Amino acid sequence: MMHGLSLAPRYRLDDVDPWLLGIDPSRHYWLQVNGDPQQRVAIPGVCVQSISELREIMAAVRSLLPGQQLQIQRAATCLEIHCVAENLLAIAHPVAGAPVWHLFDRETLESLVMSAHPHWQCRPEDVELGRQQLWQSFQLPVAA
Repeated sequence: MMHGLSLAPRYRLDDVDPWLLGIDPSRHYWLQVNGDPQQRVAIPGVCVQSISELREIMAAVRSLLPGQQLQIQRAATCLEIHCVAENLLAIAHPVAGAPVWHLFDRETLESLVMSAHPHWQCRPEDVELGRQQLWQSFQLPVAA
């Protein structure tokens, strides 16, 4: 384990506390870290152009063994999935600038990855999450 690395609790589909806020049209997974509404993150998820590409990624995720990692390239970012144990996967994504591994059971992570299906459509209220992300990007300074 890396020095200074934080772990978020393992997220499961049957969790009592709501942790998944939604998945926006650009396939960002919006989470409440530790179920805390004040700690929200938008983790870049899997985007594919074809069903065959989705099948390849699903096979790669399912074949991960403990200690292995998978990097899935996006247009501007990279999704990094780590296999911690047989039924424990992690997505590396910072929270408030600190490196964090968000832990998922295999079923939950596979469900998130399935939202990459080319015909998948987000809920209408999740479009607003994407708008928030876009608005936040407009607030960032532009390099001179």
